[in-house]
Amino acid sequence: MTASVEARGLGVGYQGETVVADIGFTLEPGQLLALVGSNGSGKTTLLKTIAGLLPPTGGAIEVFGGKPLSRPAGVAYMGQFHPTSFMLPLRVHDVVSMARFARHGLFGRLSAADRRAVQEAMAVMGVEQLSHAPLNALSGGQRQRVFLAQAFARDADLILLDEPAANLDGAARGIYRRHLRALTKTGRSVIIATHDIDEAAECDRTMLLAHRVVAYGVSAEILTQKAILSTFGMVGKYQEGGIVIVEREHAHDDCQDH
Repeated sequence: MTASVEARGLGVGYQGETVVADIGFTLEPGQLLALVGSNGSGKTTLLKTIAGLLPPTGGAIEVFGGKPLSRPAGVAYMGQFHPTSFMLPLRVHDVVSMARFARHGLFGRLSAADRRAVQEAMAVMGVEQLSHAPLNALSGGQRQRVFLAQAFARDADLILLDEPAANLDGAARGIYRRHLRALTKTGRSVIIATHDIDEAAECDRTMLLAHRVVAYGVSAEILTQKAILSTFGMVGKYQEGGIVIVEREHAHDDCQDH
């Protein structure tokens, strides 16, 4: 079975300048991977490289056995910033329907299957009642649910989400996480970029980033106090289902953002 993503000695960065080097991992169908780090740690850069939005600065990366973007309809990417949120007069239904353009083109007609995928994605994220609402009239949390619905409506085999839980309330966060797990049970692979340790703990695997790969492996095995210290410059531990800071680190300058 072909891996969804395979990286070997991968370097990622901008304009030829490497942010993180020597990345190696394999993501199999049905796996959920968290990229965890603080702002500027390299997680967004890696996610964009997988999506084909940035060229690698070294090494090799394959998506479904080929170059990134070789199967554009097979990959859904949701970034942190959404230019469409400033465009008028887009409605919620219009935004979610954009997910199907990769299959038919910008002016292609949506099929019954396309319309069904759009409706199902809006229902999953609880925005179907907002279908005709202007996007820029929604709250931040509502917009985030709309963009998650757009990513899910793509019906892709690989889903890439950058800070997907941002602005979501507790109920919406629970819905989104349950849906991710449901997607992986159908063989789809998911990569999320997050700074949330609790979110990472629910994933199959985690990669901790701090301008380098601090650790990579099964989430339950690598989310240790030592690894969190190296990643964030602080020690954390689980307490009543959450992560709490118990000690700050002052000596690890190499883990700080530049």
